[in-house]
Amino acid sequence: MLDRADTGADGIGAMMDAIGRRARAAARQLALAPRARKDAALQAMADALNAAIPAILEANGEDLVRAQESGANAAFVDRLTLNPARIVAMSEGLRAIAELADPVGQTIAAWERPNGLRIERVRTPLGVIGVIYESRPNVTADAGALCLKAGNAVILRGGSDSAHSSRAIHAALVAGLTAAGLPEDAIQMVPTTDRAAVGEMLKGLSGNLDVIVPRGGKSLVARVQDEARVPVFAHLEGICHVYVDRSADLAMAVAVTVNSKMRRTGICGSAETLLVDRAVAATHLAPILQALAGKGCEIRATEEVRALFPAALLADETDFSTEYLDAIISVALVDGVEGAISHVERYSSHHTEAILAEDAAAVEAFMNGIDSAILLHNASTQFADGGEFGMGGEIGIATGKMHARGPVGVEQLTSFNYRVRGSGQTRP
Repeated sequence: MLDRADTGADGIGAMMDAIGRRARAAARQLALAPRARKDAALQAMADALNAAIPAILEANGEDLVRAQESGANAAFVDRLTLNPARIVAMSEGLRAIAELADPVGQTIAAWERPNGLRIERVRTPLGVIGVIYESRPNVTADAGALCLKAGNAVILRGGSDSAHSSRAIHAALVAGLTAAGLPEDAIQMVPTTDRAAVGEMLKGLSGNLDVIVPRGGKSLVARVQDEARVPVFAHLEGICHVYVDRSADLAMAVAVTVNSKMRRTGICGSAETLLVDRAVAATHLAPILQALAGKGCEIRATEEVRALFPAALLADETDFSTEYLDAIISVALVDGVEGAISHVERYSSHHTEAILAEDAAAVEAFMNGIDSAILLHNASTQFADGGEFGMGGEIGIATGKMHARGPVGVEQLTSFNYRVRGSGQTRP
C-alpha cells in the first residue's frame, strides 16, 4: 500500500486526480449500461466474494491483530470483524441489490401543460461518488454495489484500520465488473492510507467528484462537513432513543429495549438513551434495567432513576449526548410523550428514535413531534438499516435534510432531470 513516503504530497495529488478522471470516464459508461449488465456484475461480485472467503478472512485477521495491539475496544473490534457468515451476508446483500428495480430512467412524475408540452421528471445517476469510511469493511461491498446499481462510479477510501480487509473485498468487486464487461474503474479504492488523499477528495478531484458520503466517527464527519467543496450526505453519530410510554406493554418494552441496545452495541442504530414515562416508573423501570444489566449493560442514570434502581451509576450531562457504541446506556424519567419529545429534541443527533406504546394518540404525537430521520413504533432501533428497509443495503444513514435522508440506498444515489417533449411550440 502506498504512503506519503512513496509518493510525496504532490504525488498523492496527481494520483487522486487520475483516479477522479478514470472514475468520470467510467461513470459515463455506467450511465448508459443496461440493467442486465449491472445485475450480472452484481451477481458475479457475489460469487467472487464467496470464492474469496479464505483470502478475505486472512486479510481481516491482519487488521484484527493490529486493532487488538492498539487496544481497540470491543465494539470497535466487532465492527471490524469478519467471519464466513458475515461475508456470505455481504454476498447475499449484493444479490438483493441486483433484484431491486433499476432506478436509472424511472419516470418520477409526468404531466402535460395547456400548450401541449409533455414534461417528465426522470431519475439519473449522480455521477461520481466518494465514500470515506472507517473500520467497517462491509461498507466496501455495500457502497460499491449500491453505486453501481444506480449507475454511478465510486471512489472508496477506507480507514487504515480495515485496509487489508477492504482491499480483499474490493478485489472481488473488480472481478465481478470484469466478468460482466463493465469498466474496472467503476469501483476504485484509494491505494493509500495517507490522510492527504482524503483532503484531495474533499477538494473535489478537479471537478470529477459529485458527492461525498462520510461514514465513521464524529471527527471524520466533522472534517468532511467543514472542508468539503462538494455536496455531502452527512451520516452523523447515532444518539438513538427508546421511549417507554405509560401505555407500553411491559414484556414488549423489555424485549425491544434490550434488543435495541444489546443486539449489536457498535452499530449506529444501537439505542444510547432510554426514557421512561414517570407514570409507569414504579412498574416498568426496574424490569427493563434488570434485563439490560443481565445482558452486561452498564446503566448510567439520573438520581431519580437511581432511587428506584440503586445499581445504576450516576449519569452526568454529557452522557445524554454521547454515542457510546458500547454496552452502556443512559436513562432518565420524563413526563409523558411531551417530556420525551423535549428530551429527544435537546440531545438527539436526529438519527433514529423509537416509542413503545399502545396509545395511538401518544404514538402520533411522538411521530409528528420529533424531527429525526427514522421513527419507529413498537420496534427495535436496530431496524435502522437499509437492508431491513428492503433497499438491499445502504451506504449510511443520512441525518441531514437535503436530497437524501435516512438509509442511503439506490434511489437516494440518483438525481433527476426534466425531459420536455413538444411538437414545435414556441414561447410568446
